[in-house]
Amino acid sequence: MRHPRTAIMSAVAGLGLGLAAALGTTPAVAAPAPVAPSAPVATAQAGYAAYAGSSENAASNKAFFEAVMKSVAEKRAAKPGALAVTVVYSTANAPSFRSQIASSTSIWNSSVSNVKLQEGSNADFAYYEGNDSRGSYASTNGHGSGYIFLDYAQNRQYNSTRVTAHETGHVLGLPDHYTGPCSELMSGGGPGTSCTNAYPNATERSRVNTLWRNGFAAALARATS
Repeated sequence: MRHPRTAIMSAVAGLGLGLAAALGTTPAVAAPAPVAPSAPVATAQAGYAAYAGSSENAASNKAFFEAVMKSVAEKRAAKPGALAVTVVYSTANAPSFRSQIASSTSIWNSSVSNVKLQEGSNADFAYYEGNDSRGSYASTNGHGSGYIFLDYAQNRQYNSTRVTAHETGHVLGLPDHYTGPCSELMSGGGPGTSCTNAYPNATERSRVNTLWRNGFAAALARATS
């Protein structure tokens, strides 16, 4: 989640958020950031909402969502009748943010019904932590796997749970919308550092439920064809 000004001026790849509250002491040695994909996937999952920002960020948003959908579809091919899809994540590379990630997971799991987040092995995506001038973002590694990067400095400046929940929103298919109000989770850092809301609004919850109700079937069919 980058600050909206930074996102507009630099149009860097990946998804920016731009939030984060005090995390305490920054670890002396930062975990290395994953290598950003050189060529994000061009095709987006059918039904993915259009992103009003830069085309580069939009492509990265869609590529990340598609990578997660494909990973889940391949693992769940033998159980196509499941009412709720489970998306598995790893926090092994983001130990300083375990509390924020757990809170974000709880928020999303209580907000939507067609998809659930769960920590475990054989993860569909991973969280990383470290220092990055772009701030926090979500992206793919260019090889079909997704990750969320949580930046130390940004998470001290903005409410950290909001930062994490926002970036996790990209996993579930939501694009950035920096011009939105604080009540809109995907407005990221747009409302400023005083915004601490970490919950998706009714529209965002509905969009995620729709994407995972209709989109998963398409991803599953493609992965097993």
